[in-house]
Amino acid sequence: MSPDRNGCEEKLPRISAWRGRSLVPDSTPPEEVAKFKGPICDLDFTNFPSTRYQGSKRKIIPWIWSHLNNLDFTSVLDVFGGTASVSYLFKKMGKRVTFNDYLEFNRQIGLALIENDTVTLSQTDIDLVGVPLQKLSNFVQKTFKNIYFTDAENRWIDTTVSHIRGLKASPYKQALMYYGLFQSCLVKRPFNLFHRRNLYVRFAKMDRQFGNKTTWDRPFDDVFPAFCAEANAFVFKGKQRCKTICHDALEIPTGNYDLVYIDPPYLRKDRWNDSYLSYYHFLEGLCRYDDWNNLIDYDTVNRRMKASRLNIWAHGDRRIEALDALFESHKHSTLVLSYKRFGVPSIDTLVKMLKRHGRKVRSFSRHYKYALNHQNGEAHLNREVLLVAERSN
Repeated sequence: MSPDRNGCEEKLPRISAWRGRSLVPDSTPPEEVAKFKGPICDLDFTNFPSTRYQGSKRKIIPWIWSHLNNLDFTSVLDVFGGTASVSYLFKKMGKRVTFNDYLEFNRQIGLALIENDTVTLSQTDIDLVGVPLQKLSNFVQKTFKNIYFTDAENRWIDTTVSHIRGLKASPYKQALMYYGLFQSCLVKRPFNLFHRRNLYVRFAKMDRQFGNKTTWDRPFDDVFPAFCAEANAFVFKGKQRCKTICHDALEIPTGNYDLVYIDPPYLRKDRWNDSYLSYYHFLEGLCRYDDWNNLIDYDTVNRRMKASRLNIWAHGDRRIEALDALFESHKHSTLVLSYKRFGVPSIDTLVKMLKRHGRKVRSFSRHYKYALNHQNGEAHLNREVLLVAERSN
């Protein structure tokens, strides 16, 4: 599938596993797309993969594009790739993209949508998940009983992972299947997270201000094929070869990148900051199935993963040092930093740091409210900031 070049006005295709309901949420709000209509816009901003990920930039992709489109660059490194929304934008822009993330489950998404140019799943591939297996691990059934999913759902997950692991000869098909599995698990979770042992929320008789109980109650056999179809629909051949890597941000092998995009985990000084691994450890375990048992901290009620080392990106006193080292390691590249108001370190501190590295810094900001996030309790205070730091000489 090639990038859609028919303008920016088409509506998001409705991919549905059952009549009358879509599993794919609205991508970019129509009012956002309208700002960038016209001859300068040859990208379909509405046709981007769904994420359900904290900190996702998916809904402000047109705004990001508007500030990057006139920069002169061919190659780009996405340091904190997440679920690939911005890397997907770069690929649609015809850039040579290197997607990086330290989590294996995000690497699988990068393989499926960024590095993969042509491979898609057949209906036979998708239907294979429903075939019973004679030998089946019951690890999820045994370890996560009554935590995130029902017994029947846990059994389905164990079976599906076994089938996906059998696709090692085709890593891109395997990655596409993992994408379908990740999205299926997220859409059936309250808050789309694995931070609490809260299966009971799905079945409690209560007034809800969040979530979609109808979707929670849909069987995996319905939602999984829909997300596999979604993954297929977003595969396209980029103008240049893209690749996916999996490293800590400070351990990325040296490369020549015209532009480096940095979207670090958001850190606030007035609250405890959990890592992304604590929110999405279950998805990480699905693609590290053989090692999962040794990775779990069994002292936690929701079976989180043990931290293998100090996460310097979640500690304010180490974060400035880490960012400074990151800026220095890419001193020959244009740096673009996505950030939020009231983050640690502050926007002013970041600008001063970049200027010390010989950068000419331009700052752009806009209101943006993330799901489940109210800036200091006031949604209207939320500001997304984009720092574009080009070399002065």
